[in-house]
Amino acid sequence: MPRRSAGLLLYRHFDGALEVLVAHPGGPLWARRDEGAWSIPKGEVESGDDDAGTAAREFAEELGSPPPTAGWIDLGEVTQAGGKRVRAYAAEGDLDPAAARSGTFEMEWPPRSGRRARFPEVDRVRWVTLEVAARLLVPAQGAFLDRLAARLGPPVS
Repeated sequence: MPRRSAGLLLYRHFDGALEVLVAHPGGPLWARRDEGAWSIPKGEVESGDDDAGTAAREFAEELGSPPPTAGWIDLGEVTQAGGKRVRAYAAEGDLDPAAARSGTFEMEWPPRSGRRARFPEVDRVRWVTLEVAARLLVPAQGAFLDRLAARLGPPVS
């Protein structure tokens, strides 16, 4: 059974442009990767959990802030290159990237050293335009940007 994740794509209108909040995964395996490595804040759907509940939980864990509670847009699901299925929702909101506080995870590092180290789940967050997000996000997640733009329609001046 392929792994499943769910996440929340925060968006805002800023200086006449639509921006989304993207997250860079923490830890040494991602430290030197940039384009194609970022993600929406998301996490694994655990047995018995629903997708929206998982998206809300993971948003809070990865950013240290509660998610918006209303106006969620279901952006559907994509399958990433490794087979993981990701369901995304979008919600309008604002968050100061400097105030984001991620939860941590533990792994053996360096490999085969027997030592355990803790790393943030997310080491950076940024507000970016849809065009920039399309370059930064894991390729399959780009579909969420297209779906969000289609749902919101053209900007209103």
